[in-house]
Amino acid sequence: MSFRLGVDVGGTFTDLLLINDATGEAFTCKVPSTPSDSSQGVLNGIEQICRTSGVKPQDITSVMHGTTVATNAILTQKGARVGLVTTQGYRQVLHIARSYVPGGIGGWVIFNKQPLLASLEDTVEAHERIGAKGDVVTPLDDNDIRGKLQALKEAGVEAVTVCLINAYANGEHERRIGEIAAEVMPDIPVSLSSRVVPEMQEYERTETTVVNSFVHPEVSSYLSHLEKEIAHRLADDVHLSILRSDGGLAASEAAAATPVNLLLSGPAGGVAGAIWFCSRGGFDRVLTFDVGGTSTDVALIENSSARLRRETQVGDVAVRAPSVDVRTVGAGGGSIAFVPELTKALRVGPDSAGATPGPAAYGQGGEAPTVTDADVVLGYLPADQKLGGNMALRKDLAEKAVQTVADAMDLSIKDAAEGIVRIANEHMFGALRLISVEQGYDPRDFALCGFGGAGPLHANALGILMDAWPVIIPPSPGVLCAYGDATTRVKDEASRSLVRGFSGLTKDDVVATLDQLTQQVNDSLADQDIPRDQQVVTWEADVRYQGQALLLTQVVEPETLRSEGLDVLRRAFDAEHLQLFSFSLDEEHELVNLRATARAPRPNIRERQWAVSETSSDVAIVGESPIYYEGRDYNATLYDRDHLSPGHVVEGPAIVMEMDSTTVILPGYHATVDRVGNLLIEPASPGKE
Repeated sequence: MSFRLGVDVGGTFTDLLLINDATGEAFTCKVPSTPSDSSQGVLNGIEQICRTSGVKPQDITSVMHGTTVATNAILTQKGARVGLVTTQGYRQVLHIARSYVPGGIGGWVIFNKQPLLASLEDTVEAHERIGAKGDVVTPLDDNDIRGKLQALKEAGVEAVTVCLINAYANGEHERRIGEIAAEVMPDIPVSLSSRVVPEMQEYERTETTVVNSFVHPEVSSYLSHLEKEIAHRLADDVHLSILRSDGGLAASEAAAATPVNLLLSGPAGGVAGAIWFCSRGGFDRVLTFDVGGTSTDVALIENSSARLRRETQVGDVAVRAPSVDVRTVGAGGGSIAFVPELTKALRVGPDSAGATPGPAAYGQGGEAPTVTDADVVLGYLPADQKLGGNMALRKDLAEKAVQTVADAMDLSIKDAAEGIVRIANEHMFGALRLISVEQGYDPRDFALCGFGGAGPLHANALGILMDAWPVIIPPSPGVLCAYGDATTRVKDEASRSLVRGFSGLTKDDVVATLDQLTQQVNDSLADQDIPRDQQVVTWEADVRYQGQALLLTQVVEPETLRSEGLDVLRRAFDAEHLQLFSFSLDEEHELVNLRATARAPRPNIRERQWAVSETSSDVAIVGESPIYYEGRDYNATLYDRDHLSPGHVVEGPAIVMEMDSTTVILPGYHATVDRVGNLLIEPASPGKE
């Protein structure tokens, strides 16, 4: 009997989910995160979930992990000291950057740019030059660069980036510098732009490769330590995989080599988990929102696939790496509410109580009022419920914290709490509009999936704001990111720039290039023990109108491109351009980048069999509790989700409780349990919003 373990490290909790491959039976666990060393929280969770499930550690064959190590290194500026090698004359490439300043028209007045990840003092120039077509214009001076690399070593750099002009067309000189660096500084990791991101646009390529070097030692050390500890506690042959930002898995060795692809590893897991449950419930168009302790992550799923973007942004750093198109706002269960003395207008977030000390209701020393405290005051989180199965809530402390807001605004404590929750909901609503309405989608054409520890608390209210039904609460929503980690599949991609108009290209030119890239990703997955005949390959092309800066990525099946040629890309680009901007042009189309992606087959996990209950949902009732909604008091029925089965209907007002999360069903709404265990919340009366 074999089990796979999904692990997701969040700002407040580390979530674990253990799945029996043969039966689909799942066990869940939440333990406090350990920000000083996130691997310790992972190991604590493994010990606890094995103890509570009765599963022997030796029966776990695979561990899939979503990690924030790379993200945190960027946000805290605690990465490696990076040495940068550029072509002569391009030493200031990171300083020149792009002429973009966040904020309004006067944003430059207050904009403070973060320090560069590779300083000018640690940047050296190589005597060499590659032409735009990949021809060698000036040969590399080996002796000169050897001396400069020696100087970088003596200066104390901890990682090296090599990014030469036009290296995307020919990486010969970069590879040679990498060989020399291995001789001069054998213990220092070297990142080559021609391997990390072989695409045009000098600044983006340099920034991406520098970020790869910046986080490399931290990520490599973390994964090496975690792999050793897992092998010691589980089994020597256990397979550790890491979730990439684009929702695919990579073996730990591959992940450590290109950690720039892990910057949005955590949020991608939740989207993958949502796809797993929503698609099995028959929903292929879904808006997702994941509410944790610090923030809310939202995404759009169409045709059971998440939208991807080619640029990943963390803080002030934007890199050319694929990621699930997740938008984040600072609204979570730990978001702090406050009333500025000057305006007396209630504000919520973005500051968070985090894992330490956490909301006041946790009884860990927190005193600031948070969204979680407001939920406790309103009765949405019953005071006798234990978060994560073992953390008791203190209603008295929550009321004391929220009372400070009530006093500042001259409101009753319940009205103040409802105001806090409504403002948090509006923040989440704004993020959902970003990935739907502002991308040309009507949210009424989508279902809405809420998860994370606090997502189900706010899901019904967000459904009302978005008018998106049904609102889906998957099983074990508080650990859905871990479910996504455990159920996704290994993935890799290779790309190449090819800036040419369609009129100057033939189908054979494009197919030949894509075939070469396909061979590259086939080899990569084969090295991770995935046979070529089991790999699924898709092709992508970045297209624009000639002279346009904007790129839109078009996905195409290999056989479709072989049979229909470039017209299939032209039609797809025009259709997406029309959707996004309400117009398309009769202009020359230009192909900028080509990309091949290979995926492993979906994991062979037997779907859990849910028996349709012949009893009513009354068997799951465990009591009643007062709640406050829209200025009125109600008695909500409390349900234990473990006793709800397909076919059961839960009438609001109700609260459905489980180990990892709590679902609120508001008055005038009801929830049904579908065949895969999802709770589907909808208006109880047709036309109710």
